[in-house]
Amino acid sequence: MHVMVIGAAGMVGRKLVGKLAAEPAVLGYEVTRLTLVDVVEPPVPAALSATSTAPAVDLSSEGSAERLIASRPDVIFHLAAIVSGEAEADFDKGYRVNLDGTRALFEAIRQEARRERYFPRIIFASSIAVFGQPFPEKIGDEFFTTPLTSYGTQKAICELLLADYTRRGFFDGIGIRLPTICVRPGQPNKAASGFFSNILREPLAGQEAVLPVDEDVRHWFASPRSAVGFFVHAARIDTSLIGPRRNLTMPGLSALVGEEIEALGRIAGKKAVGLIRREPDPVIRAIVAGWPTNFDARRARELGFTAESNFDEIIRIHIEDELGGRV
Repeated sequence: MHVMVIGAAGMVGRKLVGKLAAEPAVLGYEVTRLTLVDVVEPPVPAALSATSTAPAVDLSSEGSAERLIASRPDVIFHLAAIVSGEAEADFDKGYRVNLDGTRALFEAIRQEARRERYFPRIIFASSIAVFGQPFPEKIGDEFFTTPLTSYGTQKAICELLLADYTRRGFFDGIGIRLPTICVRPGQPNKAASGFFSNILREPLAGQEAVLPVDEDVRHWFASPRSAVGFFVHAARIDTSLIGPRRNLTMPGLSALVGEEIEALGRIAGKKAVGLIRREPDPVIRAIVAGWPTNFDARRARELGFTAESNFDEIIRIHIEDELGGRV
């Protein structure tokens, strides 16, 4: 079985590849070939070095998608994207990477399938940013998508393409609407949602963090461990159970920024909380104000997707996975 991970150098991509290295049969079959793709050459775990290739490829550049799909991967994880804040700041880049690159990938699969029988499964990383105000108390999968950011618009268009290409029989697609993944390891990025992780990750490492919004901001969260679980489960699931609505809102935890901070205090103490510095940012506040805060993820849960139920659990996962079990 040939598996391709596009966006393999990103946080979720690295963790997904690490999962494949640690548990070779986690997808339910033997992975005999693994192709890792990103705009920079992604790292290859030593355990997978004999079966893996890791080219540096810009999916949105002409001919790139066709060259990748010529190797006919059986399962494709498409995780690559320009994050929300950068997509809002750079209109052209956001549409080129998030929309044009995805369309090129889908079209390359369709053209390969026309030449010879080819029907891969593609798992696409979408986002809850596809939804926009006004919101009901809880958003179900049947709620219409009216995004209020360029990033959300790009993801919503890709969701429609994924559903149509699947309906037409070009591939077996599943769109995974990710919650905000928290606590993200590594360095802060350009995502407008980055502060949700920053106000936990940096204080846990004894460093200051900036909070650009009020503590009464509510959002939808899941851990990196859950994110990897979403994609692994999507690769294994019997897609006949999903039906024609191929884009699924993942389970998560609805919580206030203040509840994040309270959980940090319970686990790491007042000193850690004291490292959070309030610096209101009107741009970030305006973007976040248009995001949904609570979901009815019953459909995904019934299909076997799972996530955390409280922020203490999310923080402890970060400590266990990234800090060696110690603050």
